[in-house]
Amino acid sequence: MKTWPVILGIATVAASSVPALAASLPPPGAASCSGCHTSGAPAAFSVSRLYGRDPGEIMTAMTGFRDGTLPATVMNRIAKGFSDDELRAIAAWLAAQK
Repeated sequence: MKTWPVILGIATVAASSVPALAASLPPPGAASCSGCHTSGAPAAFSVSRLYGRDPGEIMTAMTGFRDGTLPATVMNRIAKGFSDDELRAIAAWLAAQK
C-alpha cells in the first residue's frame, strides 16, 4: 500500500514536465528561420542572429518585410507566408532561445 504515494509522486512529476517540454518545441514555421539566422550561418550571409532577440524587434522587421516597408531580397517572400499570430509565436520562441 505504500507504493501509491510513490506512483502518485512520479505521475505528478511526469505531468508537470510536459508543459515545459511543449514550451521548448519550436512553433510551426520557426524552422524556416534557422537556415540563415543561427550562429552556424555561412560567413557569406550578412544576417543577424535571432535567438534571444526582443520579440517586438522580430515582429517589426517581419511585418516590415511583409508589407514592403523594409527592403529585402528573400525575407519579403518568406514573411508573406505567415499570419500575425504565427509571427508572434515564432518571435516569442526565438526570443526565448539562448
